[in-house]
Amino acid sequence: MITALYIISFAFVSIIFIVSLSNLFSAPVLKIKSSAQNKLVSILIPARNEERNIQACLDGCLTQTYTNKEIIVLDDNSTDNTLEILNTYSYKIKIINGKQLPEDWLGKNWACSQLAQHAQGDYLLFIDADVRLNNNAVESAVEEITLTNSALISVFPTQKIKSFSEWLIVPLMNWLLLGFLPLVLVYSSRNKSFVAANGQFMLWRKEIYDKLGGHSSLKYEPVEDMEFARICKSKGIKLKTLLGGKLIFCRMYSNLKEAINGFAKNFFAGFKTNAIGFLIFISLISLSSLLPLIIWKNLYYSAILSTMIILSRIFISIKSNQNILMNLILHPFQMMMVFIIGIISIYKTKFGKLEWKERKI
Repeated sequence: MITALYIISFAFVSIIFIVSLSNLFSAPVLKIKSSAQNKLVSILIPARNEERNIQACLDGCLTQTYTNKEIIVLDDNSTDNTLEILNTYSYKIKIINGKQLPEDWLGKNWACSQLAQHAQGDYLLFIDADVRLNNNAVESAVEEITLTNSALISVFPTQKIKSFSEWLIVPLMNWLLLGFLPLVLVYSSRNKSFVAANGQFMLWRKEIYDKLGGHSSLKYEPVEDMEFARICKSKGIKLKTLLGGKLIFCRMYSNLKEAINGFAKNFFAGFKTNAIGFLIFISLISLSSLLPLIIWKNLYYSAILSTMIILSRIFISIKSNQNILMNLILHPFQMMMVFIIGIISIYKTKFGKLEWKERKI
């Protein structure tokens, strides 16, 4: 039994080690670039109960070096002070009062669709209210989409992690991304398996977005960013996915409950597999990443596997601009959280228990 577990662990740990090492040197990172482009960029922000985020988000948008832009925010029937804060910016931005959510739509998709209908830009930049932009972020993204001739540029922001509960969960996003996907292949390979996108920052060429049907084509899709990426891949449309580096930041959650609910919302759905297959996967990756650190029956193999696990966490932490020591110390607990949140995600998805922004999904 132990031998079989070692073989499984060796397979998964080796994959994570090789992929994370590859990403250390090749994963694209958005860097400062000057752009000669002067096409209009529509910065589109859906906001529902974002009183703690919206001001800092807008301040970052307004100070962009890219000057030909419009900023449109949709207040999605907020019950807090979001609209009051937005009104203080009314002379600088366009504010839309969101319509009531139709039964056959999910909230964010509906909000983004309404935003796109009001946008005049040649480029549509969808960002979440918790995203923070360096002054050069938009200009750099526009130049990136121009140089690569992509239809879509998507960015995984550098995560700001402040509390212990966030450290247990938030680093898992980049661990899964950079441990299992050579990120450079999202752009360079036609293979449909190499796909990733993040709805926190998505810059579209408007004509391609419209041609694909926009968010109305994915009305009830909970992981719309990944589905957009899959559609692009299937149609041979170029997309590029990058890390935020020092240009795009985000603090996704502020406490344990938010982190669990947020991660569970997309975890199972994002894999596009059945519950049994997903359960097997999360069991194997959690066990494989824990076993060599716990069982030392074979000293040689355990030492090799433990070394690869440690190095993988170092590689991914460096590329993600995360604290290496924190990720190493909390690695066993984070791997347990992979399994726990995976179970929660299956349960809530199958029994209609998923909620976000006080709405059922």
